[in-house]
Amino acid sequence: MLRTSGTRVLDARDLDEVLAVLARDPVADCFVASRIEQAGLDPWRLGAEVWGFGERGRLEALCYSGANLVPVQAGPEAVRAFADRARRQGRRCSSLVGSSEAVDQLWSLLQPTWGRARDVRRQQPLMALSGPPAVEPDALVRPVRPDQVDVLLPACIAMFTEEIGVSPLAGDGGALYRSRVEELVLQQRAYARIEGGAVLFKAEVGAATSQVCQVQGVWVHPAVRGRGLSLGGVAAVVELARSTVAPVVSLYVNDYNAPARRCYERVGFAQVGTFTSVLF
Repeated sequence: MLRTSGTRVLDARDLDEVLAVLARDPVADCFVASRIEQAGLDPWRLGAEVWGFGERGRLEALCYSGANLVPVQAGPEAVRAFADRARRQGRRCSSLVGSSEAVDQLWSLLQPTWGRARDVRRQQPLMALSGPPAVEPDALVRPVRPDQVDVLLPACIAMFTEEIGVSPLAGDGGALYRSRVEELVLQQRAYARIEGGAVLFKAEVGAATSQVCQVQGVWVHPAVRGRGLSLGGVAAVVELARSTVAPVVSLYVNDYNAPARRCYERVGFAQVGTFTSVLF
């Protein structure tokens, strides 16, 4: 039996309790919920471990430990327990991300051991929209077809490099990143306005449950920025995602990206929380 002051790796016996914890905030915990709903709790299938805090039958908080380290519904005591486990394990993730209160505390505990991060993005508004967009969708934004992957991929690489500050081609030459883009296209969760063989606007739904989906990778070609393509483009993504993926559409955005925040607000998104991302 787990002491409330410790953590353990969760398994299939804990699935119902894990889903109950994730259901407390379906928007904030969409990423972790989508992964677990798809793959379960087996680390080999999930590509990550899920740590639990609390005794079986009284699970209080979770931490997803994979390429991202993501605390879920974690109060101060749970965060300290997850930090202890993460310190013992050593850093294996490329980022910490999640609700600011938990991530800020987690990073303050890990930084003395893990060292400096490449970037810390605090105060990222988490936004959601549960109704139709407030502006007219761009009818030229459509799901990307499988035969258009090679057209979409350069735009995805450019967006990733701009947003994260490193290229997704590093390491394996981009094979893993391409496979992820292809996966989203096959799932009809990649959307773009393509004209003359070029992507002018694009975005994807990167995580989804039956209740909530999370938009990522919103990007406008540099040559047409400032012309309002993002407004109709995001509205189109909302309309398409709500009709085919989940009824609530969410995203999070850097607080310093004022044009993007204005765009999302005009489309109808409202802030429902705050995230912090720590990038390595």
